[in-house]
Amino acid sequence: MGVPDELADEVELIAALVKPLGERPIDFNDPDWETRLLEGPRPLDEANVREEAEAALSQLLDLYEGGDEPTRIAVRALLERCYHFHWATGLPAARTTEGFRRHLVYLSARDHGRDTRDEMVELNRLCEEARAAQVDIRPLLLEVAAISSDEKKYGMGSIRSILRRAAGRDPVGLW
Repeated sequence: MGVPDELADEVELIAALVKPLGERPIDFNDPDWETRLLEGPRPLDEANVREEAEAALSQLLDLYEGGDEPTRIAVRALLERCYHFHWATGLPAARTTEGFRRHLVYLSARDHGRDTRDEMVELNRLCEEARAAQVDIRPLLLEVAAISSDEKKYGMGSIRSILRRAAGRDPVGLW
């Protein structure tokens, strides 16, 4: 099945629009650089594509979650190719069962992103946030692990194995 051309085109366009924002230099000599970065406009807002990006992300995650393995492979490839799309997009806090699950699906679809370590730190943060909200994370980790890639990238295991390891640890400790 794959990703519909119209959706892939939309993701590619959004990635192209936010890419210059993600690659602009930061003046670390400016004493307010961190404040400017944290309090400045979000990339999707600055590029005026928030609504389109959030709709595209929702469609991609629905496809990924409900699709067959070739569809999931296509979504992973699109997100790898369009790094700036997933750099700029996000989901609301994972303080509910469905919110946590959706974050796991997104992590699975990113399939390591650019750095497995960053994804593991994000997974730890998500698990802590969900646990604080009393979400039973283990079954969700195992459920999403089942649809995740088993490809081992960057020498740290596959996303499937990382999610399974997280399901077996309390507190979450992936290191």
